[in-house]
Amino acid sequence: MEQDHLTQLENQTLYILREAVAQVGPLCMLWSMGKDSTALLWMVRKAFFGRVPFPLALLDTGQELAEVYEFRDRLVRDWNLPYITVPCPPESEMDASLPPATRAAQRKSVGLKNFIAQEQLRGVIVGIRRDEQALRAKERVFSPRDSFGAWDVREQPPELWECYRPVVPDGGHVRIHPLLNWTEADIWRYTQRENIPFVPLYLARDGMRYRSLGEKNITHPVRSDAASIDDIIRELDQIRTSERAGRSMDSETENSFELLRTRGYM
Repeated sequence: MEQDHLTQLENQTLYILREAVAQVGPLCMLWSMGKDSTALLWMVRKAFFGRVPFPLALLDTGQELAEVYEFRDRLVRDWNLPYITVPCPPESEMDASLPPATRAAQRKSVGLKNFIAQEQLRGVIVGIRRDEQALRAKERVFSPRDSFGAWDVREQPPELWECYRPVVPDGGHVRIHPLLNWTEADIWRYTQRENIPFVPLYLARDGMRYRSLGEKNITHPVRSDAASIDDIIRELDQIRTSERAGRSMDSETENSFELLRTRGYM
């Protein structure tokens, strides 16, 4: 029988995760506690029969929303997760020429770069999707990064017929993206199907909700009456605004997101 759409996506993600563990190491996975990385974590536990074979890292600026930290503590305890907090350097150490919100967001790029060097990581699993942002549409599943974490779209290896041969640059690492082919609606449908827990900030309160969870100093809720996953899915069928409309740094200047990506941002 033909598999349904979500099961096909899930099988592809499980395959990518197993290929990553088989071909690249040492590895870590970035876990922001958002809907995407938590759905990905759910599939990691499926792929490896209930265990997580690499550390889960939060790039922590101290600016996550209180509900995010509460959600993290509950899942780390209930799922017995190999969790690591990675402190990010202060904003005062960031490039002063960047706009304020972009400079604040750069803290995570530098925190990740320091963590990769400290742990000598060769692979980092990230839960980004192509439909989130135009630049991400050009990503590969296994995407090489140089020693600064920078990404050169012209130097990406071909990935034909799901044959992955990751090449780790000297002094660099590979970003692994198991959710590239998923959409925002796919993630919510899968979350509903699997009954995956999520941060309640995604549901509307007083006519506002978060579509994307970032630091509280650079992320804002959007107008919405979606108080359930069914409501969210219906809403996504009707709106055309960007999922990251609440992220200040994405629209601060014309090339804000591009600047962050070239400097190692997720």
